[in-house]
Amino acid sequence: MITEMNSTEEHNNGWQASVKRILTELKDKPGALLPVLHAIQTEIGYVPGESVTLIAESLSLSRAEVHGVISFYTFFRSTRGGSHTLQICRSESCQAMGSRELESHAKQSLQIGFDQTTSAGDITLEAVYCLGNCACSPAMRIDHQVYGRVTAEKFDQLVSALRTNVIEVK
Repeated sequence: MITEMNSTEEHNNGWQASVKRILTELKDKPGALLPVLHAIQTEIGYVPGESVTLIAESLSLSRAEVHGVISFYTFFRSTRGGSHTLQICRSESCQAMGSRELESHAKQSLQIGFDQTTSAGDITLEAVYCLGNCACSPAMRIDHQVYGRVTAEKFDQLVSALRTNVIEVK
C-alpha cells in the first residue's frame, strides 16, 4: 500500500537525516557540539528542537547542555526562519550613525519586528551587536553579505533587489 507523506513528515525526515549525517561526520571531533550545531544551522537553517535529544545522546551530553548552548548563542535559532536573514547592527557606532532610524524603517517596511519573519516567509529580521563594519555605519547583513552606510533608500533597494532576485546574496 502506498501512502502519501504530508509536508511535515517529509520535513521531519529531511532534517533527521541531515542531523544524523552531521553527527556521524563530526561527533568524534574534540569539542564537537559547536561544530555540529553550526553545521545543522547552515544546512537546515535552524536547529530543530526535536533534534536536541539526538544531539545530546550522540555526543554524550545532557539535553540541558545542548539546549543551553543553543539558547545562549544568538546565532542559533530553534525555529525555521525566512529564506533570507536580514540583520541590522545595533552597536554604539551604528546607533550614532542612524541605525535606530534604519531599524524603524525596516520594521515598518517589512511589517515585522526583530526575530520575526515576513508573512511571505522570505525575510527574517534580526538585531545584532556588531558586524565589524563600524567605519561604514550603519551596517546590515543580508545572509552572509555585509552592507555599510545603509540608509532607508538603500535598505529599500536591497530588499527589492533581493525579492526580485536581481542581487545574488551569498
